[in-house]
Amino acid sequence: MKDWDDVVAFALTLPDTVVATHYGGPAIKVASNGRAFLSMSREPGSFVLSIDFDTKEMLLESDPDTFWQTSHYEGWPGLLVRYASTDPDRVHAMIERARDQAAARKPSKSRKKA
Repeated sequence: MKDWDDVVAFALTLPDTVVATHYGGPAIKVASNGRAFLSMSREPGSFVLSIDFDTKEMLLESDPDTFWQTSHYEGWPGLLVRYASTDPDRVHAMIERARDQAAARKPSKSRKKA
């Protein structure tokens, strides 16, 4: 993947995904529950992947050239992913995992009905 457009194009091939916003920036969410699993980063050359802590730690340890974080992401279930990864298949697999995890969660507060 060379840029955010490539990430979006791949993510939209996954079931129940839509282009949306998250904290005011571009994102991809699960349509049925409003949970974001990808968002554009302010860090050049990277995007944000929302994923569980165990997977996050494994990715940071096993491939720090692709998966990384700034202090902003410490203690949060998300990390940065470089577009220029040498293993795009693994990045695709992690995007799919993040989508599946987001799809399994309850609707976001903004999606709940009163």
